[in-house]
Amino acid sequence: MATAPTTAVPQGEEDPTLLTSSTSPGENGNNGVVDEKLEPSPQASPKNGLKFWSIFFALCLLGLSTSLEATIVTTALPTIIRAIDLGSEYTWVGNAFLLASTVIQPFIGQIADIFGRRWPLLFVTACFVLGSGIAGGATNAGMLIGGRTVQGLGAGGILVLIDVVVCDLVPLQERAKYLGLVRITGALGSSIGPVVGGAIADANWRWCFYLNLITGGLALVYLILFLHLKHEPKPWKVALARIDYVGTCIFIGSVTAILLGLVMGGVAFPWKSANIITPIVIGGVGWIAFHVYESTGFCKDPVIPNRLFSNRTSIAGFLMAFDGALLLYWVIWFLPIYFQGVLGTSPLMSGVNQLPLNMFLVPSGIVAGGTITKTGKYKPQHFIGFAMISIGVGLFTLLGPDSAKAAWVCFQIIAAIGLGIILVAILPAIQAALSDGDIARTTALYAFVRSFGGVWGVTIPSVIFNGQVDNFLYRISSADVRQHLANGQAYGFASMGSVQGLPDDVKNEVLGVYTDALKTVWQVGIAFALAGFLLVFLVKQYDMSRKNETKFGLEEKTGNAGQEEKGEQHAETKLTDSDGRASE
Repeated sequence: MATAPTTAVPQGEEDPTLLTSSTSPGENGNNGVVDEKLEPSPQASPKNGLKFWSIFFALCLLGLSTSLEATIVTTALPTIIRAIDLGSEYTWVGNAFLLASTVIQPFIGQIADIFGRRWPLLFVTACFVLGSGIAGGATNAGMLIGGRTVQGLGAGGILVLIDVVVCDLVPLQERAKYLGLVRITGALGSSIGPVVGGAIADANWRWCFYLNLITGGLALVYLILFLHLKHEPKPWKVALARIDYVGTCIFIGSVTAILLGLVMGGVAFPWKSANIITPIVIGGVGWIAFHVYESTGFCKDPVIPNRLFSNRTSIAGFLMAFDGALLLYWVIWFLPIYFQGVLGTSPLMSGVNQLPLNMFLVPSGIVAGGTITKTGKYKPQHFIGFAMISIGVGLFTLLGPDSAKAAWVCFQIIAAIGLGIILVAILPAIQAALSDGDIARTTALYAFVRSFGGVWGVTIPSVIFNGQVDNFLYRISSADVRQHLANGQAYGFASMGSVQGLPDDVKNEVLGVYTDALKTVWQVGIAFALAGFLLVFLVKQYDMSRKNETKFGLEEKTGNAGQEEKGEQHAETKLTDSDGRASE
């Protein structure tokens, strides 16, 4: 573990209690305090050569592959169901991937601290590729679900480690820019996934999985050749003894129970069923027990250390990450209901209609990352992001059957700008408040709360929507249509295009029910967006120009380090230290 550096704070505020000073007072001439009247000068980063950009290309390719996979399979699922005859087990094609990728993430952070970044990243990438091959060659439901589970384990690790490696390679103030570029490739994959999935499904659904053999395999080759990072290896006995086996088992069991309840609620069993309530309650109690155990002396090296929650900025950051992911899924899951259920478009045209949202996620994220890198200020980005989301989601409440195309296009753009900003601006704030020695575990927890938030971002609006539809069923004159919409069937009824085939009078009644139910969904969404906005007030603005203190940076040629220590280089030659600062 690296020695925790001092994190500078604005005047009048104290450093986080968890940080141990490694910088002498006055080293920067101001005792580490940011002068709010001056812009912090960004730390010079090492020259990014072939090795850096090869690694970065591989990371972006992995981000593209994992995000593309999720949306491709969702689109192609009806074809896969018919081809393999999945029956009622079809839900596990998506749920197995979701569960495996979510519960593994905090554990991956600890493994990356103990064994370094290279081998864990190679392993999870290999798992993702292997799982893709198994799923692509599946001949029955068990084989397909097994392949998706292995895929999920790999994808969960990838989502953590690509961010960890980026943070190891670049200084704090530049991370938002590079993380933004990685996020953008992920957003691109999510955007094109439905179209690619539809096209592949029509030709050969197995290529929905085999495609990852190409992209993931290429990324794996690049990582093997170029991913050589610093690491201080320990004897296997010592390394294995550091793993938090008990805490990991409690955590994975608890979160799995909660997720099972959430993904099966309203689908396999009613929400009031003991089959749903029991696992959620058991999972919640287990999660509390996990944090109690992590706080005791029995746990020598916690998988989620309590110090990650020791200051208000990190706590607010994790809550904002959860809220931002929740809102992202809230929007991308329920805009299609408006397009397909209310406007009557096909699933393909619904995807086209969502292009304004997907297209503006990309540039807003790029601008946010570049702005943070240039100014060293992340808090204004948080305010702008959640404000734009609040406005955009609020405007969605105005949408109805007769809304102009320009209206829903502009509303999506406003929401997308906010979502894109939040996508890249929160992790740097959390890391600024914590030690670089905790990069891996901070990033792993950040990835987990985002994944967990995404599950709630589907569950909560689904419960609201289905509940409101049931409340409004009395307005529909046809008993047969009421039966097709009741008890959570309204989402599927809309996505199958059934609304537009109804007689005009019944169709108008159904459109009114959908419109009013969606209005409630968006109104509750406003509350979550405003909650995120209020959380920003808890965030402190830390100095982001500090040195990169991670021990897992890019390996350098021995010549530079050795010559610098021996004083054999020419005085006029500029070298770049391992901490990223230029020396002369």
